[in-house]
Parts: sequence; C-alpha cells; structure tokens
Amino acid sequence: MAGRFAPRPTLPHSPKGVGGAPKPVRGGHVGVPAAAGIPRQAAGPARVRRWTPEGPLDLGLVLGPLRRGPGDPTFRTTPDGSVWRATLTPAGPGTLRVRAYGGEVLGEAWGPGAQWLLEQLPGLLGAADDPDAFVPRHRVVALARHRRPGLRLTRTGLVLESLIPSVLEQKVTTDEAYRAWRLLVRRFGEPAPGPAGAFERPMWVMPAARTWALVPSWEWHRAGVDDKRASTILRAVRVAARLEQAVGMPAAEARARLEVVPGIGPWTSAEVVQRSHGAADEVTVGDLHLPGIVGWVLGRNRDADDAEMLRLLEPYAGQRHRAARLILLSGQGPGRRAPKMPRVDIGLL
Repeated sequence: MAGRFAPRPTLPHSPKGVGGAPKPVRGGHVGVPAAAGIPRQAAGPARVRRWTPEGPLDLGLVLGPLRRGPGDPTFRTTPDGSVWRATLTPAGPGTLRVRAYGGEVLGEAWGPGAQWLLEQLPGLLGAADDPDAFVPRHRVVALARHRRPGLRLTRTGLVLESLIPSVLEQKVTTDEAYRAWRLLVRRFGEPAPGPAGAFERPMWVMPAARTWALVPSWEWHRAGVDDKRASTILRAVRVAARLEQAVGMPAAEARARLEVVPGIGPWTSAEVVQRSHGAADEVTVGDLHLPGIVGWVLGRNRDADDAEMLRLLEPYAGQRHRAARLILLSGQGPGRRAPKMPRVDIGLL
C-alpha cells in the first residue's frame, strides 16, 4: 500500500551534448525502440464525455491508487484539479483527462484508446461501487468515512497495468519500486497521445506485453529489478491475453487465475483486483505494514499478523478492502519502533 514520499527529480528526455548536439541514445534491444527515438504524437481534437455521479466524488481518492509514486510517468495531477492518466487499452494507447466541477465530471481523451477510455469512465470513477453498503463498526473508521465522503473504489478494467507495477513492489521499498517503474516505462514505453505527450515533463504509456518480453536482462538490472521479479513479469506477459480475460470474472476467480503464474501470490493478486475489479472485499495479506496498522486501530495490537488482521476485519465481511483503506486514510497507526527497510540498488552492483 503506497505511502507518502518526497518527489524525485525527473529524468531528461532530450539530453544535449557538447555544443547543443544531441547525445547518442543508448542502444535498445532488437524490436524495442529507445524511448527517445519515438516521435511525439500530435494533440489533435479530444473526444469528450460528461458524466454525473450519484453522490460526492473525490477524484484524488478514487484515482489515487493508480498512481505509482510522485514521479509516475503514466499519472499526473495539475493545479486546476485535473487528473491525467496515460494507459494502454485494448484499442491501443490513450490519454484521459478528468475534471470535476458543479457536480459533473468532464472526461477528455486522445489516441486510439480514447473511445474505450470514455466508455469505461463511469466504472473508473466508481459507478459500480456501492459505498452505502459499508457500515462502520469502529469509531475511527466511522470518522474516516465521515471525513472522506467522496471515496469510491475504482475499476480500471485492465489487469496488466496494475500487475506489472505490483510485481515490482514485491519485497522492496516503495521508493525502489517506483524508481524501477519510472525508468522502465520511460525507456520502453511510448509518449502519451494528445497534449500530455508534449508537456514539459511528457507523460508516457506503459509498454505492450510484447515489448516487456523483449526487455533485455541488463535493463532490468539497471532499473534495480532482481531476476525473481523480472522473471515473474516475463512469465505474466507471455500469457497477458489470458490474464486480461480475468476482468470478466468474479474477483476471487480472477485472483486464482493470476496466482497460477509462478511468482504471483496472494499479496500481488489482491493489489491487482482492488484496482482492476474495484473489489471491495479483497484485502491485502502478506503486507509488511498493513496488519500492524489495522491491528493497532481496531485492537491496539501493533504486532498483529495476517490472521489477526483478518479476524479484526470480520465485521466488515464483503467490505474489508474499503475498511482497510479508511483505516489508512485515518492517519492513525503505531509509532515506528525499528529503522526503515534499507534500500538496496542492485543496478549499482
């Protein structure tokens, strides 16, 4: 589960050499173009859709779980309150800009995936979610819900875009995982369609499954990704079509399909379906911090394990993921008793 981290400086996209001449781009793998060699896409006219949600809607809370760190090249918020998202849809790459005002949501989209993104807009903003089904049973949870009335659970309808960054987050600090995601997407992805690709810090669409499969071993190493996580991603992208079909399954069945891939366990599958399915009951187990936070808030037990966490969440059966999110949003938790997990950059080895 993502925490708050200080933004890191972004990498330059058009480095200059001596005298203003472009520096030579490092050679990519055969079949994988270097990102700097991909031409920018023209903005062109946007497709537009207006949608009126039922009840309050907080775009930051709803779409926040899709952001992989402050420098995520596929996600951005702007001072006018807009949320920008660049993604790879079944119809191709697309960019979505979402704004909320006057009780209405305006969605603008560019690229081959624009129509698909607009069709999925209500689901992305929690139209299929039912916040009224949640009944708080603890004071902290009730207060968090009262303070965050616009919380809804997003449903992206996409598996791979949540699976790959979730695998990168296995057994490492979030800083390391976010850095790997940034480097790999910028290196092997493509500029986001529309105006997002022409920003001062352009947005990027993550690579397609075929491109992930062609990332050479040394590029994983440079990004700080060990062989175990890289191999898990390579196994997953080989069966990407089958994994994407899991969107049409109930969350429990989708998790079972994901976990058939070696290296994908309960922690990763839960993190995926929470985003791809908007699964209100799929709580994350195997997390380093979540059991202690839930245990402290609900039972004043900072040493709670997964079994104890699930026991404490039993009153929220059917809504355990929402309960866990509200607990995290409450800002309460046990004080730190040990130093942070050390960061180890294998790219420097």
